Amino acid sequence: MTIVHGTILGGLSTVPSLELGIRAYRDVLGLCLEEQGLLSSALARSWGCAASAGLPYAALRPQSGEPCWLRLVEQAPHAGFRPTTTFGWAAFELTVEDVWRWPDALPPDLFTVVGQPRTLENMEPAFIPMQVLGPGGEMLYLNQVLRDMPGSDLPRARSPVDRIFICVLAARDRESSVRWYIERLGLDRGADFTIPYSMINKAFGLRLDTQTTLTMVSSGRLPVVEVDDYPPAARERARHDGHLPPGNALVTLAVRDLAACAIEWIAPPAYHAGAMYAGRKAGTAVGAAGELVELVETG
Repeated sequence: MTIVHGTILGGLSTVPSLELGIRAYRDVLGLCLEEQGLLSSALARSWGCAASAGLPYAALRPQSGEPCWLRLVEQAPHAGFRPTTTFGWAAFELTVEDVWRWPDALPPDLFTVVGQPRTLENMEPAFIPMQVLGPGGEMLYLNQVLRDMPGSDLPRARSPVDRIFICVLAARDRESSVRWYIERLGLDRGADFTIPYSMINKAFGLRLDTQTTLTMVSSGRLPVVEVDDYPPAARERARHDGHLPPGNALVTLAVRDLAACAIEWIAPPAYHAGAMYAGRKAGTAVGAAGELVELVETG
């Protein structure tokens, strides 16, 4: 299977209990549990999170076999964390076969539905999204793709819950974040959209018709990162010293050549064990919004 430059290889979330996380992602969402163990010190250091070494983790993959892994790391919750109010990774958008089945299929002890399925205003009706919080307060968009968008090809699900096809970034400066992905990783600027963004408006107590502008960052017609303007009330994400950010913690992207990326690495790129790495070199950087971006060299 060809993995092109910019492909989303995975998203990592922190959860208060790995057992709960596996119940949510494997037993409810239907992902396949591929790995389970303890984080190596080398991998934790590569993320700048040395204190996370030795924590329990799991890696899950869609039944379709798509090269995309959702990783979970067990970590103590942070009292200051509120989803959708801080800079960094705000959500992972997954493509699903039937979005309408999920509101009644998600057990409330594992998921909180924060946005019912609906069509989007001011956008082509390319997909129907809904939004849920997982057991660690991580935000997941479950999107049923209907058609491609004018500038993007959107993947259709081949399993009930399939791959991540957009990673949502809460930006302190949208233009700076967009430039980071274009100049550092060689990705492309896509379209801008201005919409009444219900998740942001609810989180900050704004009028429901308040407009937010977002920019798509892509690799050709492949969507990669949605960069969202965030209101002045947004803050840095609090975290335990030396640990991963709470919630949506890290995104992994494929790149052709690590040496071609204009990156200041947290640690020199290295080889790590695990199905997602498949014997390939990886390194991690901090983006313009403070987000952790792991890059895997796929050629």
